[in-house]
Amino acid sequence: MPTLGQNQYGKAETRVVRIVRDGAVHHIKDLNVSVALSGDMDEVHLSGSNANVLPTDTAKNTVYAFAKEHGIASPEQFGILLARHFVTGQDAIHTARIRVEEYGWERIETEGAARHSFVRTGQETRTAQVTFDGEGWEVISGLTGLTVLNSTDSEFWGFVKDEYTTLPEVRDRILATDVHARWRYGWCADDDDGGDGGAPEPDWERGYAGARADLLAAFAETYSLSLQQTLYQMGARVIENRPAIDEIRLSLPNKHHFLVDLEPFGLKNDNEVYFAADRPYGLIEATILRDGVRPRIATD
Repeated sequence: MPTLGQNQYGKAETRVVRIVRDGAVHHIKDLNVSVALSGDMDEVHLSGSNANVLPTDTAKNTVYAFAKEHGIASPEQFGILLARHFVTGQDAIHTARIRVEEYGWERIETEGAARHSFVRTGQETRTAQVTFDGEGWEVISGLTGLTVLNSTDSEFWGFVKDEYTTLPEVRDRILATDVHARWRYGWCADDDDGGDGGAPEPDWERGYAGARADLLAAFAETYSLSLQQTLYQMGARVIENRPAIDEIRLSLPNKHHFLVDLEPFGLKNDNEVYFAADRPYGLIEATILRDGVRPRIATD
């Protein structure tokens, strides 16, 4: 006899751009918002009854309306507002999960330029996931697509070899990766006013900027004997410097750079010319936790 298991529904990837016009100076927030709702939804699956179903089109409209009514201070704050609205506004909805991607823009600054011209930064995409079940909150922030490279100070040798191993040991190599990071805040509000025993929300903007800076600094400052070592140092730097963050999960693809054989052309390649391979690639993943904290960020 089949049984219905965990289920959810919602509106995925609602693109919303909010412009704040401060006189001649404009400010922009560009988000991609996905809403997932769950609760008393058995009957819509079993009998087709929509009695407890808030249309996904309504979820889309709510995103647009909230962008106007409440503004967008940060992806986390916007996700908290939406999650609280869906759970407290509908008896049948017990849990809301809001995923947000933010695309960065920076102002084009030239002499005499208008203050309403922007260029996409394109360095990375900021992410946030907010989950609310009517009693407690979980906020996971992060970033994806932050490409970094060290042109030296990286080695890889002393590894296990078998009959299929052809990779040579190397004492000086390029180390490059696309950083995909998610970090979970210890803030877990237990009431619908957004407080945890009176504790205020973290400063989401400073938290993001600080964690990003820690990741970059640790990558740049670590003399790496393996990408695993670099990953751990990056995560540990965030945990050590950001007391509001309890857990960080990193996924780092190894963007391999191989020396090109120039000997057929009578040339010596002294760590100067590389072939950048896009696939296959090594994928290194791990979670770094604050002492005494249990992991809660799901693996992909």
